Amino acid sequence: MEKLLVVEDDIGIQKQLKWTLDDYDVVFAGDKSSAISSLRRFTPKVVTLDLGLPPDAENASEGLATLQEILSLDPSCKVIVITGNEDNLNALEAIKLGAHDFYQKPINDEELTVIINRAFFVSSIETENAKREALECEDTPIIGTSPKIMRVKSMIDKVAPTELTTLLLGESGTGKDLIAREIHQKSRRNTKPFVAINCASIPENLLESELFGYEKGAFTGAQKTTPGKIECANGGTLFLDEIGDMPYPLQAKILRFLQDKVVERVGGRTQIPVDIKIVCATNQNLREMVLEKTFREDLFYRISEIVIDIPPLRERNEDVLILSRMLLNQCADMLSKKFTGFSDEAMAALMAHSWPGNIRELQNKIRSAAVMSDTKLISVMDLGLDDTHDELDFSLKVTREKAEKEAVSKALAYCDGNVSNTAKYLGITRPTLYHAS
Repeated sequence: MEKLLVVEDDIGIQKQLKWTLDDYDVVFAGDKSSAISSLRRFTPKVVTLDLGLPPDAENASEGLATLQEILSLDPSCKVIVITGNEDNLNALEAIKLGAHDFYQKPINDEELTVIINRAFFVSSIETENAKREALECEDTPIIGTSPKIMRVKSMIDKVAPTELTTLLLGESGTGKDLIAREIHQKSRRNTKPFVAINCASIPENLLESELFGYEKGAFTGAQKTTPGKIECANGGTLFLDEIGDMPYPLQAKILRFLQDKVVERVGGRTQIPVDIKIVCATNQNLREMVLEKTFREDLFYRISEIVIDIPPLRERNEDVLILSRMLLNQCADMLSKKFTGFSDEAMAALMAHSWPGNIRELQNKIRSAAVMSDTKLISVMDLGLDDTHDELDFSLKVTREKAEKEAVSKALAYCDGNVSNTAKYLGITRPTLYHAS
């Protein structure tokens, strides 16, 4: 539930609003001091403020002072001032000071509820726009504002300056290569080479010579000494993609290199020191492979000093439309076409699809749609997605109810069914818990 701070010293009005505004988590304050304290503690997006506060309840001076302090602490907060009947001068003064709206007593429950709902709506729109602006200004190719992808971005920023070996875990098509390059770009080695090798795409008998290089005459066809990928990455970053597919015998040699940071070319005896940063990636479950003895346990712990779990696109639902618009803009430039966006049905289909192929599948769908579309608006038929998807419900009330039930269910399980402990854990009373469940 959204937090709503109600600054009102009249106990009767407090009780009236408590029942009227039951769609919100209402916090009450009776004076300036408690209002500011509640603002700091709960950071509500919307505040209703009675200008007639003690100790100057007959005038608006204390209320206007409270308004100014609220906006100085949180300029984005939407403050709805409540004034006495016909008190137009103070209402206008409050608007000049930055109040979002005003309402004159006596209070009509339905009218005030509409004003408050509108204030929350405006706040949510401003927050979303701020996220998009930050995304556009952000110097990173990793697109998205979902909590899981924001955590990935945070981990990249933290791990990039270090020399720790990083393991990227994620399904195919989630952008492991892009994240590996971003780690390199944000490291102190960004002016040096970034060398990637896909351990699954090179035959087993050639992978060792690709990684470590070979001396002239080491095998048939070795007509000259050739440095391997590891040497070529000296000073920079080596990206071992799909390391889970690396042959078991070669894993021991890679482990020795990671420990000693020296290589021996195939057919050679000279140890060559190499200074590189290592990033590995796989779409396989290495822990299970360790138990099955198909991946070395010591190598697993050596490459997983830092592990970044990359979420699949189905767990980044709020990023789907952002990515879709970005990809459509790229296609427009590539095809020299102009698009205004997606139809409502197309956006619903994009949100409802499970995206088993992740970003790679989304990219293919958008490119295909951009080529096939005869209009500026991409339709669900252009995308080639099944239009029998469930209708998406963006109702805040429905969303809140679903989130509450999920939280209560998890809390009950955590507290082993103890209602008192569950209520305490959730920060609510027992009667409220019974109502929520």
